[in-house]
Amino acid sequence: MAEKTVRLKIKRQLNAESSPFWEEFEIPHGPSMNVISCLVAIQEHPVTRSGKKTTAVAWECSCLEEVCGACTMIINGMVRQACSALVDNIDQPIVLEPMTKFPVVRDLVVDRQRMFDNLKKVQAWVPVDGSFDMGPGPKLEESERAVHYELSKCMTCGCCLEVCPQFEKGNDFMGAQIISQVRLFNFHPTGAALKEDRLHSVMGKGGVAECGNAQNCVEACPKEIPLTTSIAEVGRQVTLQVMKDWFRK
Repeated sequence: MAEKTVRLKIKRQLNAESSPFWEEFEIPHGPSMNVISCLVAIQEHPVTRSGKKTTAVAWECSCLEEVCGACTMIINGMVRQACSALVDNIDQPIVLEPMTKFPVVRDLVVDRQRMFDNLKKVQAWVPVDGSFDMGPGPKLEESERAVHYELSKCMTCGCCLEVCPQFEKGNDFMGAQIISQVRLFNFHPTGAALKEDRLHSVMGKGGVAECGNAQNCVEACPKEIPLTTSIAEVGRQVTLQVMKDWFRK
C-alpha cells in the first residue's frame, strides 16, 4: 500500500526585491497535521517534489493556537492562520502564498509593521500609570463587558485588511482592525480619557470616512469580531465629534 502523502505548492520569494517563484513539495502524511507541521517537515528536509535540493521555506508562528496572528497567510486562496488549518480538511495540493497587502520579507513572511504603527496613531491603550496605588478600577455592567471582550479578541493578524478593497500598499487607509480598536478603547471608562484624540486620528486621511462598506472584513475575521458594527459606531462618534469641534470655534 502506497504511503499517504501531502502535496504543497508554495509561492516563494528570497527577499523583498527578488521576483517570486513557485516550488512544490510532497511530504509524508501524519495524524492531525496542520500547515505549520508541513512547513516544519519541509524545513527538516528541504527537497522539492521533483527531488531538487532547495532552501527551507520561511514563515512565522508563535502561539500555535490561533491567538498571536503571526502565521497568517493565504491558503488555497483564502487568508487564514496556518496553525488552525488542518491538512485533512484542505484540498490538495495545498497552495500557500504570503498576504498581498503587506510587503514580503521572505517567502511567507510579510512586514505587518503598518498595523502596529496605526495602533500607535490612535493611541490604542488605556492611559493610566501607577494603578497599583489607585484602588480598584471602574466596574462594568455585564452587557458592556461582553462587548469589550468581543472587541478585545483582535490578534492583529491582518485578515480583515487582506480582504479589504480599500486597504492597499500605497494608501493610508487604516482599516477595520484599527477602527474597531478605537471603539474598544473609547468604550473603556478609563480609556475614554483619550477619546477625542483617537477620533481626531480617524477623522482625517486614511480614517473611517474612507471605508467603502464592502463588509468583507467581518466575513474574514477568524475571531468573529463585529467589525462592521464597530465601523458604524466609530462613524457615529466621529460625526458627533465634528459637531462638537465646530461649536467650539
